[in-house]
Amino acid sequence: MPIADPAAAASILYEARRTGIPVEPFTDNDPSLGLADGYAVQQHLVRMLLADGDRISGYKVGLTSKPMQQMIGLDSPDYGPVLASTVYPSGAEVPLRRFIQPRIEAEIVFVLGERLEGPGISVADASRATAGVAAAMEIIDSRIAGWRIKLADTVADLASNGAVAISSRIVPLAGLDTRLIGMLLTRNGELAETGAGAAALGDPLRVVAWLANTLGEHGIALEPGHLVMTGSMHAAVPMAAGDVFRADFDRLGPVTVRVTEER
Repeated sequence: MPIADPAAAASILYEARRTGIPVEPFTDNDPSLGLADGYAVQQHLVRMLLADGDRISGYKVGLTSKPMQQMIGLDSPDYGPVLASTVYPSGAEVPLRRFIQPRIEAEIVFVLGERLEGPGISVADASRATAGVAAAMEIIDSRIAGWRIKLADTVADLASNGAVAISSRIVPLAGLDTRLIGMLLTRNGELAETGAGAAALGDPLRVVAWLANTLGEHGIALEPGHLVMTGSMHAAVPMAAGDVFRADFDRLGPVTVRVTEER
């Protein structure tokens, strides 16, 4: 049964974002809620945020690794918008008070050079449309209390997106196999996680093609300049004020984030 009032659910999440007070999972009241219900809420929430003056800079794709899909009980990814107000350059100070329960993930980000509109987009099409790739970190956050999320909850909540930090160095795809890009993540100089590009659907380019085809089903295209965050290369790492995170990627170089200000 479809969610009864997606606009009301979106308003609840909007207030949670504004106040920093998490809400109970929607699926607690209705365990039957699924993917379509989550996207119905997400669409209303995005409209509210854009009405406030924000804009879409691209998209994040989540649940691209098998362990994450198994945790949520899904066999395919999900997506949400990357809002311009949440994009930081490498080296930026990110205030902890912007988030409720943040965690950080290192990811490969694709920068589109050409319009890409599904359906029918292949990996080769995605490669041709890409201007380049860069080192990135995503700060995931949940407006759902205690991260007690099921599929509909996380999709409604912009796929648990909080913010992204992106290196200014854009590396052309020519001669680059993004599956083989290795990464080391450190927190305050200590090794926290490692990963490789192949963690994202086996090939980050497949993530871009999947996103273009999925958006295309709803009449949405990826535009030149759009960012595509292709999914975590490792288990998410909790953040605290004072933390300095650095992710070093083969061929792409480093990206860093400084976490400031307790809530």
